[in-house]
Amino acid sequence: MATYFDPKSWSPLRAVDLGKRLFDQSWLEQWVSVTTSWVDPVADLGAGAATALVPDVLMTVLSEGILSRFGGQEVTATLLGHDLHATLQVLKVRRRGAHFQTKTVLSRLRWDDHPIEAVTVIAHGVRLIPGVPTKVRTTQLDLDGTVTTAALVGWLNTQPLDWALSIDASGRILAKHRRRLLTALVDASVTDNQITVDLHRVSWLGLRMPRRMIRTPALLLEQLPNQARIVHATRDGDLVRFRVELPEITGSFDLAQIRSAIVTGTRLIVF
Repeated sequence: MATYFDPKSWSPLRAVDLGKRLFDQSWLEQWVSVTTSWVDPVADLGAGAATALVPDVLMTVLSEGILSRFGGQEVTATLLGHDLHATLQVLKVRRRGAHFQTKTVLSRLRWDDHPIEAVTVIAHGVRLIPGVPTKVRTTQLDLDGTVTTAALVGWLNTQPLDWALSIDASGRILAKHRRRLLTALVDASVTDNQITVDLHRVSWLGLRMPRRMIRTPALLLEQLPNQARIVHATRDGDLVRFRVELPEITGSFDLAQIRSAIVTGTRLIVF
């Protein structure tokens, strides 16, 4: 079974010491000068064995710097055009062959305007390509998290569904059909992007109807952002526990901006 290690305990080429010294302003200036060769896009990793270790050093320094600066605190970031506010609980890195695997645990997350109680993100096949800008690629992201039922209902109401959803006094989902004057008290779950609805009570113009008279076909969530797949989402009291998978994602970041954000505690930007 694969295990993770904390970047604080991993130090190829004494990279942990580099990460700790990152916060010293004089060291920051030195780092800028001595890393010019690999920040320059002309200098590729094919230059030799020494530069072949640059991704290890870069990944370690960045993860160490971010964790040391933001661990247990709120982090603000722009990720691929989305606003993120969360408390960083865990950031761990491990090497798997030619690539990396990262584990990030966030709590009290707001993704754009959507609140999420907690999420664990496993990034597979992470690859850093030094340059200007520095590129980061992942082959897959696995997200396991919890969200309140109210927050999930709010998100579903932004989707092109035939039903308007709300939460009733009992905590169940109240669904009102947008055209047929039907009202239903329901529970729902999601498997492989399909919503399955379990009817508890159905009314038409205030008159209760036999449930057998109402069909509840599975609803397919189409065109989700970044080709996301909702593996499952099930209710657990007032919470919904979910797992989402995202295919390959590519982003870029300005190394100087990331260094500045770590030193000053400002917004991290990946575009």
